[in-house]
Amino acid sequence: MITPPGIPGIVFGTMADGDARSDGRARDAFSSRFGIPRDWATIRQVHGSTVAYATTPGFHGDADGLMTDAVGLPIAIATADCVPVVLVSKGARAVVHAGWRGVAAGVVVEAIGAMRRKSHNVESAVIGPHIGPCCYEVGREVVDEIGGFESRTRSGAPSVDLASAIRSQIGAMEIRDVGVCTFDDASMASYRENGTTNRQVTVAWLPRD
Repeated sequence: MITPPGIPGIVFGTMADGDARSDGRARDAFSSRFGIPRDWATIRQVHGSTVAYATTPGFHGDADGLMTDAVGLPIAIATADCVPVVLVSKGARAVVHAGWRGVAAGVVVEAIGAMRRKSHNVESAVIGPHIGPCCYEVGREVVDEIGGFESRTRSGAPSVDLASAIRSQIGAMEIRDVGVCTFDDASMASYRENGTTNRQVTVAWLPRD
């Protein structure tokens, strides 16, 4: 598990921690360790830009962002190369699943807008483990859809830097990156590395104090 220092209510899981959206024992372990409810709010990720709003646990439909201003309610997404982003304000949290299609569609910007419409100004963002430009080989069409941010893999193949694209989209706020490449780090699930169906979760909640 990865917990960014200084920002309570955020945890990025590893493959060893399991996909606690569906694995009851993994969810029990997460919930017990962080003192959060066992019942979480979740979504079905579809690589779009829809952002759901949750005040209760359970399934909240097809979306790629999920926000809450309900104190203590865990909200969760899962990834295996795509970029998990947590948005933080004094009175709310949002989790965002941002693959290249979501980045192109502006899903993180949509989540910021959803929070603002609920009168929550986003103060900071935390970027979790994701495939880095060192390893993310893509075609020219992906670079064009993202609007630049072209890079090169270690082997010299075309790549795109999704985290930099997200930083550019959301502008001036504190942005932290945990600095873990899912392709390189054996503790992380990476679809690009081996076609795995495993996922690691990102969980956020608004602490009570």
